[in-house]
Amino acid sequence: MKTQDRPLDQDDRAMADFAEIGDWTVLAGPDDDESGLAVVRALVNRVMTHTNWKPWPLEPGEVIDDEMVSWGFTTPRATTMIVFAGLAFSDCPDSGWSAYDIGPDDLAAAEAGLDAHWPDHLALARRHWGAPDYASDDSVDGFEDEWEPGAGAGRRHLAVWLRPGAQYRLYSTKPTKEPLTTAVGVNYAVYID
Repeated sequence: MKTQDRPLDQDDRAMADFAEIGDWTVLAGPDDDESGLAVVRALVNRVMTHTNWKPWPLEPGEVIDDEMVSWGFTTPRATTMIVFAGLAFSDCPDSGWSAYDIGPDDLAAAEAGLDAHWPDHLALARRHWGAPDYASDDSVDGFEDEWEPGAGAGRRHLAVWLRPGAQYRLYSTKPTKEPLTTAVGVNYAVYID
């Protein structure tokens, strides 16, 4: 197993960016299976109208294909955000602890790493978002469905903050042998209602 342990600076900026959005209902898109140019344009317009995030420009010759449902944005703090009609997450590859190239005999070490680094991520999220509405881990009976059905599935830790039109979820991936989990870390996303 290999690990990466870097400062939380990128996550710090991204969490601050999320904290600035007071009402996510204005960013929510239709809950349907539509995709393509019109969907992406509507998404970009919603985000540009209600945030100070800048959409990624189209490269020369680039087209939005019929399967596209999301778009990328850059915040004034230089955070890369990926936004869908019902989800937003930051792309912070050089922030925090993660393990990868996990083998079948590395699961205990991966769990220990997550347990050791979860408190720092949770403390950072608390600094930006306040006390969570829910926080627990997979040592609790019924954890998978405790917050809501399936919310804890595949998670070792989960914390949730309720906001108008959204839930902020901070979580760690639960290492498993079947199927083998080859990478774990602490992540977060905004689930937009």
